[in-house]
Amino acid sequence: MPDINKIFSEKLIVINMGLESFNTDLKTQDVQSMQVNWRPPSEASKKLSLLEGDSVSEKIDVANKEAIARLLAAEPIIVGIGTAGTHIPGMTKNTILHAGPPIAWEQMSEPLKGAIVGGLIYEGLVLNEEEGRILASSGEIIFDSCHHHCTVGPMAGVVTSSMPVWILKNKTFGNFAYCTLNEGLGKVLRFGAFSPEVIDRLNWMENILAPVLKEALEIKGSIDLKSIIAQSLQMGDEGHNRNKAGTSLLFRELAPSIVKTKYSKDEKAEVLTFIDKNDHFFLNVSMPACKCSLDPLSDIPNSTVVYAMSRNGTNFGIRVAGTGDEWFTAPCALVKGLYFPGFEEKDANPDIGDSCITETAGIGGFAMATAPAIVQFVGGTPKDAINYTTSMYEITCTENNSFKIPNINFRGTPTGIDIRKVIEIGILPVINTGIACNRAGIGQVGAGIVRPPMKCFEDALTSFLTKII
Repeated sequence: MPDINKIFSEKLIVINMGLESFNTDLKTQDVQSMQVNWRPPSEASKKLSLLEGDSVSEKIDVANKEAIARLLAAEPIIVGIGTAGTHIPGMTKNTILHAGPPIAWEQMSEPLKGAIVGGLIYEGLVLNEEEGRILASSGEIIFDSCHHHCTVGPMAGVVTSSMPVWILKNKTFGNFAYCTLNEGLGKVLRFGAFSPEVIDRLNWMENILAPVLKEALEIKGSIDLKSIIAQSLQMGDEGHNRNKAGTSLLFRELAPSIVKTKYSKDEKAEVLTFIDKNDHFFLNVSMPACKCSLDPLSDIPNSTVVYAMSRNGTNFGIRVAGTGDEWFTAPCALVKGLYFPGFEEKDANPDIGDSCITETAGIGGFAMATAPAIVQFVGGTPKDAINYTTSMYEITCTENNSFKIPNINFRGTPTGIDIRKVIEIGILPVINTGIACNRAGIGQVGAGIVRPPMKCFEDALTSFLTKII
């Protein structure tokens, strides 16, 4: 028998396989230790054994290869500027699209309700917040998920009939995707604000910004977004919350044609200045670029690849290639991050927005290693940014052959979330995101990091087991 007293009198080197707080305590006492992220098998992970037979595994592998092949073959391009009511399938004057899985007015979060009120004021259907809430709860307005209409919307994601939208096409498969134009940061509709300045900006975007961009694109022709995203990732963007490079590259594509439009010098100057001052302008094209790249995955039987992640401020939802258009939902988590002066966690609404379509496609939080400066916006350290990306290789099917990360030897971004790996390893997708105030009318209060609920993936696996062909 070893002498216990002698063991504890010597220098300890500890491997901790329990709560991470034990490892933290050891480090504060200058004990050399290593944390092992081990946990007992969950009930959901036990179901993975049902997928281990040779024939089943082969079917899933074949299906997932097809899913990844479609995703990597996607060629998203901008083809024009349109109007939601005219171009988005299924839109009507009384339809309002929102981010996340479908939800009724009564269950909506306050920033989503605030954005809907703002949308109703913008459309001229009501004059103020009180009238807006009455109309929204009356049953006369049709609410639906953006995703059901080939559309994505950042944060609240509200799209109304008169709003101008980007029109994108996946050249490889011929499908389209749509998104509104980016308003900038702070007190904006997508964060639930609806003051007169918000409505005035939306009207300017409809009457000046969109027509100028529309004519400029008619002069310019289509714009290849896959190439711009690839370049921007090598210039310090990650495609979700850092878009300085993407916006600059898009600006270079548009500016020569903008100056050739028929509009006045002042109007063209306003548009160029607005794009130049709005570092997030590119977000509203990177999102539909990811959307139209992922939608061709929606009908692949036996595939365990996730083709949509989204949140409405109340529930987080995912969709999986092998389960079609079914949503798997669970309550949204609070975002952990940095707050603007005057705000703190008690002011935060739970996670909201369609913008995690970027992470679903393998950029955004999955590409944080290529954008270490993002931590100044969402919190953490440059090392954290690298760790977030490297951990995502554990739960994905492949590395992207177009989107490369210079500071980790030009590895492709981790691409193709596999629900089996998420459940087996216990690592959830990482998302960097803005934080909306939990009171309607206020706007953005910060930005940070969040992860989906594990229940979404567990429920998806349960459904998938009933659908294997």
